[in-house]
Amino acid sequence: MGMFCYQCQEAAKNTGCTIRGVCGKTEDTAHLQDLLIYNLKGIALYKEHLDNTVGRFVAESLFATITNANFDNDRFITLIKKAVAIKKELMEKAPFPGIQHEAATWISEDETEYDTKGAQVGVLAEKNEDIRSLKELVIYGLKGMAAYVEHAAVLGFEDADLYRFMMDALAATTKDLSVEECLALVLKTGEKGVDAMAILDKANTTRYGNPEMTTVNIGTGTKPGILISGHDLKDMEQLLIQTEGTGVEVYTHSEMLPANYYPAFKKYRHFHGNYGNAWWKQDKEFTSFNGPILMTTNCIVPVKDAYKDRIFTTGMTGFPGVKHIEADEKGNKDFTEIINLAKTCPPPTEIETGSIVGGFAHKQVFDLSDKIVDAVTSGAIKKFVVMSGCDGRQKGRNYYTDFAGSMPEDSVILTSGCAKYRYNKLNLGDINGIPRVLDAGQCNDSYSLVLIALKLKEIMGIDDINDLPLAYDIAWYEQKAVIVLLALLYLGVKGIRLGPTLPAFLSPNIVKVLVENFDIKPIGDVKDDIDAIFGTPVGSK
Repeated sequence: MGMFCYQCQEAAKNTGCTIRGVCGKTEDTAHLQDLLIYNLKGIALYKEHLDNTVGRFVAESLFATITNANFDNDRFITLIKKAVAIKKELMEKAPFPGIQHEAATWISEDETEYDTKGAQVGVLAEKNEDIRSLKELVIYGLKGMAAYVEHAAVLGFEDADLYRFMMDALAATTKDLSVEECLALVLKTGEKGVDAMAILDKANTTRYGNPEMTTVNIGTGTKPGILISGHDLKDMEQLLIQTEGTGVEVYTHSEMLPANYYPAFKKYRHFHGNYGNAWWKQDKEFTSFNGPILMTTNCIVPVKDAYKDRIFTTGMTGFPGVKHIEADEKGNKDFTEIINLAKTCPPPTEIETGSIVGGFAHKQVFDLSDKIVDAVTSGAIKKFVVMSGCDGRQKGRNYYTDFAGSMPEDSVILTSGCAKYRYNKLNLGDINGIPRVLDAGQCNDSYSLVLIALKLKEIMGIDDINDLPLAYDIAWYEQKAVIVLLALLYLGVKGIRLGPTLPAFLSPNIVKVLVENFDIKPIGDVKDDIDAIFGTPVGSK
C-alpha cells in the first residue's frame, strides 16, 4: 500500500498525495508518521493513567508530524520506540480489560516492521469517508494545538486540562462515532484551541512583554548574519544572548518576523531586522543570505545543496543530513557552532530595502481602541477584513495580493501568520494614523484577532460577533491554520471565505454540513468577493 496524505493545502489534485508528498515527504516517512499517530492514539486510550510528562511527549510527537516540520526517518523511529515503551509501562499498570483497540496493545521495537504497519494504520484505515473526514479534521486540529501547547511548555507554561483533552480526543478517534458526535468533537477541539492560543499568548507576553507597534528594517547590514526561522521565541532569545558581542547580527525570516515586535528583543543592538518573505521562498533566500540558518519549527522545505552545510534544525524540526541542536535537561541550547560558522561567512546579499510596520497584537490595538472606534464611528473605517493564515506556493494565492490592493481605502486588514507576506509590503497607507495592514504576529497570534473582535463587539454594544463590520478571508496551508479555523467556528463566526482551495480532507457531505452550519465558502473571483464583502458598487447591476 502506498502513502496517503491530505493534511495540507497542497494535497495533490486536491485529493491527496499517494506517491510522494508535494511538500517533499517520501512514502516511508509518511508511513512512519502514520504509525506514530497510531501509537499516540494507543497511549491516549490509557488516559486515566497519564500525566503531564506523557502529555508533553504526545504534544511534541503530534508537532513533529505537521507539514514541513520533520523529514528525518531516524527521528520518527526514535519517537515511535519511545511511544511503544510508554505503552508497555501503561499496560503493566492499566486494568487491561476495557481497552479493545489494537493501537493500545501493538508493541514492536523491530523497526523493519514499521513501514508495513504504518501503511496499514494510516488515514484510509477509516473506511467511512465522512467519519474519516471529521476524525482527520480533529486530528489536524490537535496537531496545530500541539504546536501551540509545546511552545508554551518550552517557556514553562503548561495546562494539564489541555493535555487531558488531547488524550480524550485522540482516544475518541479510535471509537465508532456518528457524524453528530464527530461534529461535537470538532467544535470542542476549537474551544480548546482558543485555550491553547491563550496560554501561549500568556507565556510569550509574560516572558517577552506585549508586542508593540514597530518599524522593522528589511534591508541588510555589512556584518555576517544568522537567519532564524520558525516560531520558537525561546530559541530566538537564546540566540540573541549568545551572539551578543560576537560581531554577528541576527535576522528573522518568515514566521519569526514578529520577534521584532517584542520589547525584550529590542534591547539587542545586533538584532538587525527581517530578511526575506514567507517559508516557500527559502530555497532562494537561504542561498542569498550567505550565513547560517537556524530552523526552530516547521516550515522547512527539502534542503538545497547551496546551503545544506550551513542550515541547522532544533526542536521538533528535522531533515536528513542536517545538524540538529538538542536542548540540555534544563532546556538550554548551545549555538556556538552556528555562531563560529557565521563569522566565516560573507554578509547577506541584499534582496530588498526599506521597512515594514507590525506589532498590532491585542494590547497595542486596545491602546489604540479610542482612535479605532472614532474612525469607525466617523465612517473613516467602514470595514475590517481578517486575512490571517498561511502563505504557500500555489499561483492562486495571488488572489490575496490582488484582494488587498483592490480593497476600498476606508477598510483595514487584520492579519497574522505568514499569509501577510502577500500584502504587507504593498503601500496601502493609513487611516487617521492607523496602518491599513495591522499585523498581530505569528499564526498563533490569531488569538489577538479574536480578542480584538470581542473587544470591538463590547465597545460597539453589538450582541452577535457576526454583526461587526468584520469579514473573514482566510488563507490556509497546514494544521496550525486548521486549529485557528476550528477556534473561529467554536466562537460562532460565520461566512468565512477559505482559500486558495477548500481542504482535501473535507468530504463533499462534510463540506455541505459546514456550509449549512457556518456558511463557510471557497474564495472566488477577486472582484466578486470584493463586491460581496464591501457591497455591490454603485451603478452595477
